[in-house]
Amino acid sequence: MTFHAPLEPGESLRELTWSGAESERLDRALAAALGLSRRRCMQLVEEDRVRLNGKRVPKGATVSLGARLTVRLPPADAPTPQPDLPIGILHADPAVIVADKPAGMPSHPLKPGELGTAANALVGRFADLVTAGGSPREGGLVHRLDTATSGCLIAARTPEALAALRAQFDAHTVEKTYLALVEGHVHSEGAIDAAIAHDESDPRRVRVSSDVAWGVEHRARPARTLYAPQERLGSAGTAFTLLRVQIPTGVLHQIRAHLAHIGHPVVGDALYGGPAIAGLQRHFLHASAIAFDHPQSGQRLSFESPLPSELRDALARLR
Repeated sequence: MTFHAPLEPGESLRELTWSGAESERLDRALAAALGLSRRRCMQLVEEDRVRLNGKRVPKGATVSLGARLTVRLPPADAPTPQPDLPIGILHADPAVIVADKPAGMPSHPLKPGELGTAANALVGRFADLVTAGGSPREGGLVHRLDTATSGCLIAARTPEALAALRAQFDAHTVEKTYLALVEGHVHSEGAIDAAIAHDESDPRRVRVSSDVAWGVEHRARPARTLYAPQERLGSAGTAFTLLRVQIPTGVLHQIRAHLAHIGHPVVGDALYGGPAIAGLQRHFLHASAIAFDHPQSGQRLSFESPLPSELRDALARLR
């Protein structure tokens, strides 16, 4: 059985004749022939990308001297397609995908072969994302969400769409709205204008700069966060506020760091001092809506992601 389906964008076909040991395990033979790790070679077999003498092969197959290996390789450094990963699709057209990312799923792989990310899920459904440009590992993603943050995530299907959408992000014309449950009662809306830099003492965190000279020295990036209270819950000692948050800028951990900086850390965000609440195993931050101009038509589009069940349940318990 050979590969009958046409190659997807960016894929390539390698045909090899095994000339190594007289008899070798398939994963070892592929690793030696392709210069990949044995784990990655096993993934290629699991994804039905390998033929031995023209036939499908089980993972435990043995390769004999002179055997013909045919391998259908995914695009270099592109996310491995995982179409069965759970991710919602809020919108799809020939230029743009708007996904609904669940909490606990990274946005894209940080190294070749990494699995379980939003990019893996989306490339598994829309193969042309890998040819949109940018870093191949991003799978067409226009921006990112933290692993524990759920909600709206945009991907582009063409280089032109990617460039146009990223230009909108750079111009701060994309409207990004979040819902965040924070510690304490917030009584009025406000804005936080404070630059953000990486924390040299802890690579997992960022630091908010209230000192201009320090910010310049540490290459802090300008960041602006707008917030407005939607609902106050609890009482003194156990007070919380559900905030509607918008960020014209997009700096790593911006909302989490900014809200902690003003004394209202996000619930469940232990990295920035947020309190834990019973029954919630993630931080309470959700990308609830996004609006942008379509890169082809110019039409203003907006999409909403409903609050996930674990966050709705957390609010119900506090009420």
